[in-house]
Amino acid sequence: MSAESSNLSNIEHRAVIKYFVKKGKTPKEIFEDMVSVLQESAPSYTMVKKWARLFQQGRESCEDDPRPGRPVTVATEENVRKIEKLVLANRRIKLWQIAEELQISKERVGEIIHEHMNMRKISARWVPKMLTPFDKQRRLQTSKDFLELVGDNIDEICDRIVTVDETWIRQYDPESKQESMQWTKKGERPPKKFKAREAVVQKRRGKLSRGVLFLQDNASVHTARVSRQALKDTGFLEIDHPPYSPDLAPSDYFLFSNLKKELRGRRFVDDNQMKMAVESHFDCKEKEYFLGGLKALYTRCEKCISLEGDYIEK
Repeated sequence: MSAESSNLSNIEHRAVIKYFVKKGKTPKEIFEDMVSVLQESAPSYTMVKKWARLFQQGRESCEDDPRPGRPVTVATEENVRKIEKLVLANRRIKLWQIAEELQISKERVGEIIHEHMNMRKISARWVPKMLTPFDKQRRLQTSKDFLELVGDNIDEICDRIVTVDETWIRQYDPESKQESMQWTKKGERPPKKFKAREAVVQKRRGKLSRGVLFLQDNASVHTARVSRQALKDTGFLEIDHPPYSPDLAPSDYFLFSNLKKELRGRRFVDDNQMKMAVESHFDCKEKEYFLGGLKALYTRCEKCISLEGDYIEK
């Protein structure tokens, strides 16, 4: 998911919870759904359970209740200037570090940064290259084509998709995406760092009769002539994927990111131990987990159209 789409305020989180409660979902189902889409920006399960209970009891407001005797605000112009100076000097600075420096609570620091400075913390995203106007037009058209394909049958379409990709898993990965996050103002561009058939028959029975939709990125191993011919021989229908768009590849924004988040910080003595950890991660996941990642593609395509459509079509 893009940085903007995952950056929801507490009020927006509660509005989503309220909507799902009215649809009859349980707190656990709401939490899993929000994590599948928002990932690291999703609220905690405790918060979801608390607000789900309040809405089930008839609460309608998503706002915090007024607190009598609340202390005088520390969101003064002087504090805002001091915090802005610290953040701009070190974009990776932590809330607790600012709080210690200014002798105010971490909660008030977060309030000033989010509400008064209009900033949020996001991580840099690796991209192969900067997109050209042609690449952006391709992304826009691909997103429109996918939304048209899905229509009102998102469950049926997602159940027909087979996706393939590969990634590097290291025996030790010291820095997490959380550690590389930087404070940015709303509207600023996020930081960037430059840089087969038998299985389907056995694992996804019934899919071949409905027609397999094959989704993969444009890596050279996927676009090679022999790969294209093998795909053609299977009779699979290929879903177009725009170039240099890891944010529209389910493996990148969902599958691999969650895998690496779980493995990050762990040390493996050899490749076999690492392979066992990877297999264990996926073996314990239910079908709904993978379908959730594919369904998030629909939202991402909608976001792609809203963000890039105006720029390209004007």
